[in-house]
Amino acid sequence: MRVDVRNNNVDQALRVLKKKLLLDGLFNELRERESFMSKGEKKRRAKAAGRRRCLKEQRERKAETGF
Repeated sequence: MRVDVRNNNVDQALRVLKKKLLLDGLFNELRERESFMSKGEKKRRAKAAGRRRCLKEQRERKAETGF
């Protein structure tokens, strides 16, 4: 990953780097690795994430098409 520093503005470059890392999912992965997660909990979280994705897709489709 690469972030350019323009006009010696390190604060802006740090903000851009944090945003890229957030979108990449690094922070979520680090949080998950901090503690042990059982097989059942992983399954429940994956199922909940899939449900959230599905509902979001339905909302977007409804807003786009009107039904």
